[in-house]
Amino acid sequence: MNFEELHKKLSPTIKRIAWKLNGHYRSFSHDDLYQEATVHLWTNFLRGKLCDKTDSYILQGCYFHLKNYIRKINERSNIISIDAALSLNEESTIEDILGKYWSCDDCRDELHNKFLTESIRNNGFNPREKKLFEYLGQGMTTRSIGKRLGISHVSVVKLMRKIRVKARKHLDKI
Repeated sequence: MNFEELHKKLSPTIKRIAWKLNGHYRSFSHDDLYQEATVHLWTNFLRGKLCDKTDSYILQGCYFHLKNYIRKINERSNIISIDAALSLNEESTIEDILGKYWSCDDCRDELHNKFLTESIRNNGFNPREKKLFEYLGQGMTTRSIGKRLGISHVSVVKLMRKIRVKARKHLDKI
């Protein structure tokens, strides 16, 4: 069997696996996870590791590869607090890590808030929520945001409520 046939046969299940894992790990889109699983499948196919394997075995391998991939990436990108970065290396000072400009307390709080905002915004928001988040940051009113997004101001309020819930969930992890 060639790779195209194998991929066509397993692709719907791999997409479901990626979709399922994306519900647990919001730092990835399901498309990113699907592509990672497809690359893993392609690599194993080229190495000849899939010749005598069942579909179930191959899919399970893709699932475990994605779980391990997510774990590795989350371990590398989990620090969003400046204090956490400082606690990892006790000999470092704030100036060593951030530079002279960002070492004052006010600047440090501003930088921490920027990191936190970016982290929340990039983890689990759909494109419309990201746009709304951006417009809120610019100080726009709900009616003007609604006009820009092509939705009613009531829908904007509902989206803002969803953003608050997602942000609270993210802040609870810190």
